[in-house]
Amino acid sequence: MRHVVILGANGQLGTDLRGALRGVRVTGLTHADLDVCDTASAREVLGQLRPDVLINTTAFHKVDVCEDEPAMSFAVNASAVYGLALLARDLGSTFIHFSSDYVFDGRARLPYLEEALPRPLNVYGVSKLAGEYLARRFCPRHYVIRTTGLYGVAGASGKGGNFVETMVRLGRSGNPVRVVADQVITPTATADLAVATATLIEQDGQVPYGLYHITSAGQCSWYEFADTIFELCGMPVDLSPITTAESGAKATRPAFSVLDHSRWVQAGMRELRPWREALRDYLHAKGHFSVA
Repeated sequence: MRHVVILGANGQLGTDLRGALRGVRVTGLTHADLDVCDTASAREVLGQLRPDVLINTTAFHKVDVCEDEPAMSFAVNASAVYGLALLARDLGSTFIHFSSDYVFDGRARLPYLEEALPRPLNVYGVSKLAGEYLARRFCPRHYVIRTTGLYGVAGASGKGGNFVETMVRLGRSGNPVRVVADQVITPTATADLAVATATLIEQDGQVPYGLYHITSAGQCSWYEFADTIFELCGMPVDLSPITTAESGAKATRPAFSVLDHSRWVQAGMRELRPWREALRDYLHAKGHFSVA
């Protein structure tokens, strides 16, 4: 039986991956089990486990904090990835690493293809792009997956939840809610991304190694995402749009972060379902509303 090791197993994507994988032996490692920045420890632990597939879901993803802590951003998002890629290569493992839409500058008008020129606008995006290049260069058997707008039942480790849960909490407060309307993304359920990744593992080697964009289908602004959350939850909320400039965020964000999935589909894989459909199921699973 093939052995899959998940790094960041208690995060929202790692949690859903543990539930999605079938017919394989799964070992989930949290930060308490393994600090990915400790190269010697990673080599010792993973050398003993000898995974057939190594999945890295870890990231330093507090985008605004990254502006003040670039060393930590690059340590987790780039240097650690380099060490893991080398280790996966030496062990003969397939390396699956997740990256971000933030490698782009958001000036496009159509969804970004994998071969589009990256031009990150913030420290987080630069560090994630560096991690991509290192994974692709040093581990021949790699799948680097760019995605965007993740939310999952377990919540984002280190962020205290996710955007959906934040909106539900704010909606219940009865206070006015203001959400950025000039950033377009694709909300992506980690449950669906986990199933796609599990399918990729089942077909490991049959699907060409390389870089893939995997998100839910469709697109919306963060404001439209919030409005849909409140609509599906049946919450009457005083919601108003604001600009990115008005939000006061430290890091510059891309205005358009929609990713094209054609390479994924051309590889024979199924496109993920529309984001609104996935959101309905998530809200139902969390008990935020009942599906009629």
